[in-house]
Amino acid sequence: MTVLPVRLCVNAKPMLVASAVVAALALSQCAKADETQIRDAQDKAVIDAAPKQKPQCTRRSDYDIYLSGIHTGTMSRTEQWQGKRAVVTSNSEASILGIGTRYRQRAELSWSETTEEWITQAFHQQVSGFRARDMQVRFSQNGRAARVDLDGEVTDYHSKDNALRDVDTLAIEMRRLLMQGRHQFALVRQASDAMEPYQFYVKAPQAAEVAPWGQLMLVPVEQTGAEEVTYYFAPELDYQLIKARYHGILLQGLIELNHYSSSCDLAPSA
Repeated sequence: MTVLPVRLCVNAKPMLVASAVVAALALSQCAKADETQIRDAQDKAVIDAAPKQKPQCTRRSDYDIYLSGIHTGTMSRTEQWQGKRAVVTSNSEASILGIGTRYRQRAELSWSETTEEWITQAFHQQVSGFRARDMQVRFSQNGRAARVDLDGEVTDYHSKDNALRDVDTLAIEMRRLLMQGRHQFALVRQASDAMEPYQFYVKAPQAAEVAPWGQLMLVPVEQTGAEEVTYYFAPELDYQLIKARYHGILLQGLIELNHYSSSCDLAPSA
């Protein structure tokens, strides 16, 4: 799917949320080889961008969470696929302003044949500790309408053009668009009290040493809108989110991938 100031830690947005922090740009004499490497990975992975994968399979990603350079917690994310549907479970534990905080979300998503995109069917988010809440959301009208139950208070939201998504479906749709070779796109996240539109801009690949996988080419995707985040995806690692950096005014957040496994494809695990 993303790394974390207070709000980002709580919402796990880098898994949007979904991974050293910023790798240097590849040397100019290596640019062509790097671009070829990225294109080869795109060609190989694009088959998996649409809902064409094993009928049943699982992906798991584990991340470390840092706040202003200090390790504050961990996050895990599991995708359980059943054909063109999936259930994504995210869990994190972190210390935020000295308060132990636990985050859990379960999201149901499916492939829309009408608009050819991943859309959220429903999600349930529970947070204890800092900014505690219990939020349940159901979507209708091909993702253009959402009913949010936040601690018993119900609010309806409607989007005219773009589908509303939870953070995990947002990350999956972002990955799909990146694998298609898109250079910019717009997505909308359904937050607890608002619809949050974001613009995404794909930047030039960067080379980075990423333990335990070694050197990888990372594709940065910059998010602008209510929050500014830079995501780094690795085409060589099944286009998974390697890291995400939150650009806060007072606090800087970061998540970094430390483990990835998949039964959906031939991507290596660590």
